Amino acid sequence: MKKASIYLRVSTGSQNTASQKMEIENYCKRQNWVIGKVYEDHGMSGKNADRPALNELLKDVKCGKAGDVVVVFKIDRLARSTSDLLRILSDLKASNVDFCSITQNIETVSPMGKMVLTFLGAIAEFERETIVERVRCGIARARADGIQLGRPRVGFDIGTALKLHKEGQGVRRIGKQLGISYGTVARYIKSVTLTPPVKTA
Repeated sequence: MKKASIYLRVSTGSQNTASQKMEIENYCKRQNWVIGKVYEDHGMSGKNADRPALNELLKDVKCGKAGDVVVVFKIDRLARSTSDLLRILSDLKASNVDFCSITQNIETVSPMGKMVLTFLGAIAEFERETIVERVRCGIARARADGIQLGRPRVGFDIGTALKLHKEGQGVRRIGKQLGISYGTVARYIKSVTLTPPVKTA
């Protein structure tokens, strides 16, 4: 007999998890699964992967306290993106814990369910590779059009910097006055004077 942990989530404080919990309890009863701990996140978006109850669940999974299977009402209660879902399922698999979404017939208990999740993983990998290729092509196109990439170089009056430095001001103070980093001031002063500035205050 399998021991099941239940994960419930609602997006707003005005919603409640009662209907999700009832449906899952009935499903577990039909499967002859014993329900252990129930983890609930209230008023938490599925886009937020850092959720108290979810973190507690994953911690218990690693410690062997979550039983044999984690059960949710729908996949989007657990994760909104394929990448987050696969990351969580990877954590479950590493601890030999199965997963089941009762309304979508997606699970890792049966061979068919495992095949579906493998297919989802392939789709996610394809999406990642497509995004990387688009970014690479975009950068190449921008360079071909003469567009400068990266942080623009900040110009400043080196004469003013040298004058302030001769007056005894440190590179930090000079940089603050000119609106640039003290490292940039130090490099330019060193390149002009051939001796590194002493003061940094």
